[in-house]
Amino acid sequence: MPHKKILSAIALILSASAVCAQGTQQVEGCQIRRGTFCVKLNLNGVELSGANLANSQFTESSLVGAKLVGTSFREAMLTGTDFSEADLSGASLFRVKARKARFTGATLDGADLTRGLFQNADFNRASMSGAILANADFSNARMEGVRLDGADLQRANLRAADLSGASLRGARLQGANFSRANLTDADLTGAEIEQADFGGARTTGCTGCP
Repeated sequence: MPHKKILSAIALILSASAVCAQGTQQVEGCQIRRGTFCVKLNLNGVELSGANLANSQFTESSLVGAKLVGTSFREAMLTGTDFSEADLSGASLFRVKARKARFTGATLDGADLTRGLFQNADFNRASMSGAILANADFSNARMEGVRLDGADLQRANLRAADLSGASLRGARLQGANFSRANLTDADLTGAEIEQADFGGARTTGCTGCP
């Protein structure tokens, strides 16, 4: 009899834990898990640091001011998503599709954006120091005043991007495409620019530009 009571108690505890876990996996109708579908949702200020959201869809959702430190959005669909003022420090945005997404004033220090598609995205005033942007596409992106100190932009495509007033001190820019980009008043002090293409770029007031 005591044995049955113990088993019943354990079952009750496990059941309660399961309900609790289910509750923590849902935010504003969005299932927080890998491969989730959270389109056109308001997730402003949400706390999802360290979550695995790889292969998910957050198209046109709003995550303004969200806490996403170390969160994985690997190969996620983020087209038109708003990450303004969000903290994505150390997050993985490897191979994401984030055309026309907004990262205005966001923190992406140490984040991995390798091979991501960010055409026409807005990174104005974002902090991306030490981030990895190798082979990513930022063509026509707005990146005024962005901080990319020590970042890896090798072979990145920044064609026609607006980097006016941007800081790329000590950045690795080998093979990057800056053709027709706006680098007015940008700072490339100590940057490695071997084989980078600056054809047709605006470089008035740029420090370290060729």
